[in-house]
Amino acid sequence: TGYAAHGAPPAQTDNGTIAPTAPAGSIAFAPEVVLPTLQYFYDIYGPSLWSTYGFKDAFNYTYGWWDTDYIGIDQGPIIIMIENYRTGSVWNRFMQNTDVRNGLLNAGFTGLVGVDEPGARAPGALLLRANAPNPFRDRTSIEFRVPSRGRVLLSVTDVSGREVARLVHGEIEAGVHRATLDGRDLASGVYFVNLIYEGKSERRPCVLIR
Repeated sequence: TGYAAHGAPPAQTDNGTIAPTAPAGSIAFAPEVVLPTLQYFYDIYGPSLWSTYGFKDAFNYTYGWWDTDYIGIDQGPIIIMIENYRTGSVWNRFMQNTDVRNGLLNAGFTGLVGVDEPGARAPGALLLRANAPNPFRDRTSIEFRVPSRGRVLLSVTDVSGREVARLVHGEIEAGVHRATLDGRDLASGVYFVNLIYEGKSERRPCVLIR
């Protein structure tokens, strides 16, 4: 019946229309909810909702309505936020701008979590890289770096915090190391790779898709 801001606060025009860009654009904030939702859209609604350029712009299952359009201003944030979820690169690049950081601090935000200040991470410092590939189907490689010989725990947990794999546990030498996560016995979903070294920790999300 025309363009409308469905469900926008304050609540309005909420007739059951869903725009996939809403969950997809939120993937960096709530992957444990977004990824199963998008997988469900893809598996259940198939070609009615997914075609040449990904998800179509909107649908309303109750009324049997499927949009035929792709809208660039909605498709763009999906791609950007997928990359931000995978590597954090968008957030880290954005937060290198002094005006942005000062603006957030002046607005009352404190403890800007996950910000890699330019030059803040010295060469050789503790580092956990995003696994590759990510998402993955069977196996994925995890690279990490420790600054000196010490005790390391590299584990994988599910969204509830339950450990599902322990990849490294013990004392290792300084330098770059790699481990492989075998996900063939795990269910599809979001997991977290956790690196603990001498009281310091790093964490990265990863996604297993069948």
